[in-house]
Amino acid sequence: MNTSIPSVPFRSSRRTRRVLAVLAGVVTASLALSGCLYSLIPESRPTSTASLPPDTDGVADDLLPFYEQELAWSACGAFECTTVTAPLDWENPATGEIELSVIRQRADSGEAIGSLLTNPGGPGASGVGLIRDSIDYAVGSALQEKYDVIGFDPRGVGESTAVTCLDAAAMDSYLFDIPADPRGSDAWTADRDEQNAQFAAACEANSDGILPFITTENAARDMDLLRAVLGDKKLNYLGYSYGTFLGATYAKLYPERVGRLVLDGAIDPAIPGSDVSTIQAIGFENALRAYMADCLTQSDCPFSGTVDEGMADLGTLLASVDQSPLPASDGRQLGADSLLTGIIAALYSQDSWPYLTSALSEALQGNPDVALQLADFYYNRQDGAYLDNSTEAFRAYNCMDYPLEDSEAAKAASDARIAAEAPTVAPYWSGPDPCAVWPYPPTGTRGAITADGAAPIVVIGTTNDPATPYEWAVSLADQLSSGVLITRVGEGHTGYNKGNACVDDAVEAYLLEGTVPQDGLRCE
Repeated sequence: MNTSIPSVPFRSSRRTRRVLAVLAGVVTASLALSGCLYSLIPESRPTSTASLPPDTDGVADDLLPFYEQELAWSACGAFECTTVTAPLDWENPATGEIELSVIRQRADSGEAIGSLLTNPGGPGASGVGLIRDSIDYAVGSALQEKYDVIGFDPRGVGESTAVTCLDAAAMDSYLFDIPADPRGSDAWTADRDEQNAQFAAACEANSDGILPFITTENAARDMDLLRAVLGDKKLNYLGYSYGTFLGATYAKLYPERVGRLVLDGAIDPAIPGSDVSTIQAIGFENALRAYMADCLTQSDCPFSGTVDEGMADLGTLLASVDQSPLPASDGRQLGADSLLTGIIAALYSQDSWPYLTSALSEALQGNPDVALQLADFYYNRQDGAYLDNSTEAFRAYNCMDYPLEDSEAAKAASDARIAAEAPTVAPYWSGPDPCAVWPYPPTGTRGAITADGAAPIVVIGTTNDPATPYEWAVSLADQLSSGVLITRVGEGHTGYNKGNACVDDAVEAYLLEGTVPQDGLRCE
């Protein structure tokens, strides 16, 4: 689930949806899980997009063919779907074209006040899938009543023109094979470098030349194209996790076209990648400690004693499977990397903690199947198949968005802080940077986004969010000239539509009526 920097093997937001895992049965003491790890603005009220023509105000001549296109919607289940043609290279529109997959649920009222674009995070998560599979979790009923809710797969993702790298068997080998050499040794590092190089070469060979154009800035420009062809003068947007970076980037590029933006589970665009990695590691450690404190109060918890003692025992389990991986029923082995992936997958929502308890209990008894199921949720893998290309798209975006960092002093300082403040995850957090062998140099930069002139932008942070730590929301709200901060006090990733009426009411009053929340609103 990840906004994380390229050197970290974990997304900060694989999906913004909670793990909707449900107990499917108990077979030989192992759980089977199923589900997905998926005052007023001084503007007039948004108007219906039902029959509005594309908005081409201020569009350069060479982009007019894209902005003037008319959409052909067709039924796709309970929704409507279409494709939008965008330039491959926004700086040189004649270079080529890509397709963007778009899904729409019409406003339940029949009279939409506008379009509400959504993004579930990643980078690499499918916005089409979010709406098609989980619209009630993505967007509350009050917003569905009044908005045409729009999901889209950003460039490189899912059903849009997509990054393609490995087949399922090769992806299994890349993600789950156990290195032959001890972690951290020169041979281990050389092996990981080679695996990363092979992955990058496969992406280049199979992605039809799109890799250098898979960037958040290009995706934000695509989002303005979507706004225009949907007939909206301004962008109304609800973005989660990585989607906050996408939304903030849009505001940087088009402050005058910002309508009502809500950025939930915020990323700080100003901090360097190494700091992103460090803060994420600490965030997951803190969430793991919160889980452990709760686990120790439960009768089925496999740990005992104090939180520190439980964390020490968990660290022993990680070290044990790192040295002696556990064979699974499907032929894979559970090593420390996959176990930590499964742990992290379950930390995104407190609702998933019981499944983490089951996974750890089973692993302590030598059965890794439940832990691997959690890891599979993280990668959207089911029955040996990968249901989307989110892992490939995640790598492609991060390798282009984050400048490479080669300061040994900065890396040493980061490693030391992680070891001190995240001792359980620290041994398995760092490794060779896969983006060091990416076929194209990064074009993204890190810096504060102010979006001067934009309408109020609402930023939501959750106090113990493991993937996008609360301090990032505070920082982004401070950076944005019109930023307004809402704080959800609690556990888990993101804050809206999680059962906190204070957050939900404030977000919906803003998106529906333009009522700007009190800056600093704190929702217990």
